[in-house]
Amino acid sequence: QVQLVESGGGSVQPGGSLRLSCATSGYTYDNYVIAWFRQVPGKEREGVSCITRGDGTTYYTEAVKGRFTASRDNAKSTLYLQMNRLKPEDTAVYYCAARRENSAYCPLVTSGAKDEYNYWGQGTQVTVSE
Repeated sequence: QVQLVESGGGSVQPGGSLRLSCATSGYTYDNYVIAWFRQVPGKEREGVSCITRGDGTTYYTEAVKGRFTASRDNAKSTLYLQMNRLKPEDTAVYYCAARRENSAYCPLVTSGAKDEYNYWGQGTQVTVSE
């Protein structure tokens, strides 16, 4: 059973930075694809970034490209989302999610992508405001 616990959220001014962490258990980097999603009240949960199993190729939704960097530390079983140049529209609850996978499939921005993941953390709030 995979368990995911996010941390690192908080409040920051526009242009600032935050680093989110996702501590995992029961997860092996060679057998799971892992992703970051975010959600604001009244809107669909949307994909932010995913990391493929194995070689850890990363993908990003267009809105965060060049500002966010996803990474994983296999030795610590921890995932990270470094968020720079934050904008008010980045305000959301951020979740990490995992899906058992044996290919390079990395669901992120397609309709229903969130439904492809079986394991979710509890989320961490990120607020970007003056």
